[in-house]
Amino acid sequence: MEPPPVLSVEDLAVSLPVPGGAARIVRGVSFRVPEGGFHALVGESGCGKSLAAAALTRLPPAAGRGVEIGGRAVFRGLDLLSLPPRRLRRARGRGGVAYVFQDPMSALDPVLSVGTQLREAVPPGTSRAAREKSVRERLAEVGLADAGRLLRAYPCELSGGMAQRVCLAMALAQEPALVVADEPTTALDVLAQRAVLGLLRSAASARGAAVLLITHNLALVARHASTVSVLYAGQVVEDGPVGEVLSAPEHPYTRALLAAVPRLEGTAVGDLATIPGRVPPPREWDSMPCAFAPRCPAASPACFRSAPPLRPRRGAGRVRCLRLG
Repeated sequence: MEPPPVLSVEDLAVSLPVPGGAARIVRGVSFRVPEGGFHALVGESGCGKSLAAAALTRLPPAAGRGVEIGGRAVFRGLDLLSLPPRRLRRARGRGGVAYVFQDPMSALDPVLSVGTQLREAVPPGTSRAAREKSVRERLAEVGLADAGRLLRAYPCELSGGMAQRVCLAMALAQEPALVVADEPTTALDVLAQRAVLGLLRSAASARGAAVLLITHNLALVARHASTVSVLYAGQVVEDGPVGEVLSAPEHPYTRALLAAVPRLEGTAVGDLATIPGRVPPPREWDSMPCAFAPRCPAASPACFRSAPPLRPRRGAGRVRCLRLG
């Protein structure tokens, strides 16, 4: 029998207040992250990936007046979305859910030293000696040498790659069961991207922790993830094992994303494929049977009349497209 997932998200919906009403930014998103697994949420900017991740533990912007969250997010038997604030805070602590955000310079406090912030991430009740040992071990684990100098440094003294490694060390200090990495390689060069994701994967694997990666970088997904959910306009349009989805995509949007990945044989700007049009405004999503239809080269008149359901795709996983029914 397959073991239960560390995280099971079912029909997650998030509405944010907008002038004149509300907009549903996350619309019925479901996915599972196996124990020790590596699941990716991919899609263009503005498709609801980061908001879905924040909603799991009701972090901003998925918190505050006017925000409505529905569905279930079951983490090790507990529905995070129904927990009272105090228990939810504990779920973000030791052995729970830890986050690595896309902009380390915003995630780190500019007026506190690296050492102060790392020590705060160590679970309370740890002795001073054990805390110092843990902090230095976490820095070494993410490939940062000269811990004595680094602990005295401030975020402004770090490069982007170093700052992101510090954020990863802070997440690992909590010994989490699930690491949510929200665009952790933004603004990093290719070598730094590869290093940070490699460290995340190896550190999580050493702990038996699972990873939920939010990204638009399909190369990183192909290299590191085991399963993937493709989001468009707040909905899952295709999911399944990474090898199957990326080698034989069925949804037109997944195919368009893959076609837009730069290839070595293309040397001119004109060789880069693009997806025509733009993601429609969120307030229009619920009124559109298929939000991708206006940009889809395979769309038929039926695509503008009927909403496509999720159905099994070839092999494993699901796909949402009328043309494939």
